[in-house]
Amino acid sequence: MGEGDEAALARAARVARWVAAARDLVNTPPNDLYPDAFAQRARSLAESVGVTVEVLDESQLAEGGFGGVLGVGGGSSRPPRLVRLTHTPANPVKKVALVGKGITFDTGGISIKPAANMDHMTSDMSGAAGVVAATCLAAELELDVEVVATVPMAENMPSGTAYRPGDVLEMYGGTTVEVLNTDAEGRLVLGDAIARACEDSPDYLLETSTLTGAQLVALGSRTPGVMGTDAFRDRVAAHAVAAGDGGWAMPLPDELRADLDSRVADLANVTNHRFGGMLVGGIFLREFVADGVPWVHLDIAGPSFNTGGPHGYTPKGGTGVPVRTIAAVLEDIARHG
Repeated sequence: MGEGDEAALARAARVARWVAAARDLVNTPPNDLYPDAFAQRARSLAESVGVTVEVLDESQLAEGGFGGVLGVGGGSSRPPRLVRLTHTPANPVKKVALVGKGITFDTGGISIKPAANMDHMTSDMSGAAGVVAATCLAAELELDVEVVATVPMAENMPSGTAYRPGDVLEMYGGTTVEVLNTDAEGRLVLGDAIARACEDSPDYLLETSTLTGAQLVALGSRTPGVMGTDAFRDRVAAHAVAAGDGGWAMPLPDELRADLDSRVADLANVTNHRFGGMLVGGIFLREFVADGVPWVHLDIAGPSFNTGGPHGYTPKGGTGVPVRTIAAVLEDIARHG
């Protein structure tokens, strides 16, 4: 075996380790992986590879004005968290913000989901699992790119303290959102996280989430939807395919933005129709991205959790998508900016 082969094997082993770590997080039952437990798992994994960690509890979230995270997490007896992970090499080429949706269980809240297949919602933190694992992988690969991950964690439950359809939330940064459906909760925690992440002035922002059932309708269970700034979107989609996670570039048509207009707030969290649901989710998130930041939204609703039989190297349950994609993108940025 040559030197190049040994390096390739070592990289593959590291990637496999962190794909497996993401799978393990996704497959952990939600009674064992509530927001604080998830935050502590993330801390342990990050500190094991020298990644710095900050965890905001519910009091700090309230003080900081994280209205989306607090609104979604308000119905649970297990309060939300926001985790920040930072990999800082000596001479970073660029700074990349990662954001991942960490809904540790999603009942739909007051707009409650049907009972059938609700158990699959243990996977609604797959984006967060992927971001935590990818940040740790970047540190272990010693990539010359600064990575700052912002990971909101909440449990969406119905109760006397749950947020309601008709509520207006003031998000981090001041944008107001009228809640029309509490089951469109992921975009609310992500709006907070994206706005916070942009305060770090990143050169790129990559967010991933199990955001919409419409992703499955449009692209099936194995192909993530890739949306965002055109050039960066296409770059990420190409890496997603090459890495084996799959991905397809999708548009964000400007005419759909008007469907998110609200009579009482800056925008509503859903439209009054079912058309283009995956794209509308991306358009909502775009409202929180700072001007001039190249960004991508990766909808992994289907590909992150395999509800069928194993296929290839993909097991039943958590798949580890999109750890390999994010790692490939970070490596590319480290090499080429």
